[in-house]
Amino acid sequence: MKTLLFFCIFLTVFNSLKCDELDVEVKFKPEKCKLKSKKGDMLSMHYKGTLDDGTEFDSSYSRNEPFQFQLGIGQVIKGWDQGLTDMCEGEKRRLTIPPHLGYGDAGAGEMFVNACLFKSIEFFNVYILKAKLYSF
Repeated sequence: MKTLLFFCIFLTVFNSLKCDELDVEVKFKPEKCKLKSKKGDMLSMHYKGTLDDGTEFDSSYSRNEPFQFQLGIGQVIKGWDQGLTDMCEGEKRRLTIPPHLGYGDAGAGEMFVNACLFKSIEFFNVYILKAKLYSF
């Protein structure tokens, strides 16, 4: 029984250690990078979000439409604002987002409370804002 208890504690500690900071893994990067994403840019991308156990919780692919947002102004979780900076058009990344850069203690409704999130991102376009108007 003590061995089982030790093993459960070990797994809990190990799982929390592997997801305590943002991890950005570049899966593909184009040879030429004409423009990198920066704070204030409008980004367009496909993504798939999964939990620690591989359960998919959201995907722009299933909606057949890329997700668009403005980088660095809090429209998305902090893990995206930080993990998608300096990304080239056409680049693919996998983000491992710790709870404090995801949904934290509050979660999103009753979901994702202190959850480690995994996001696979396929970046399409940067739209630079001009005079506060979107230039699509």
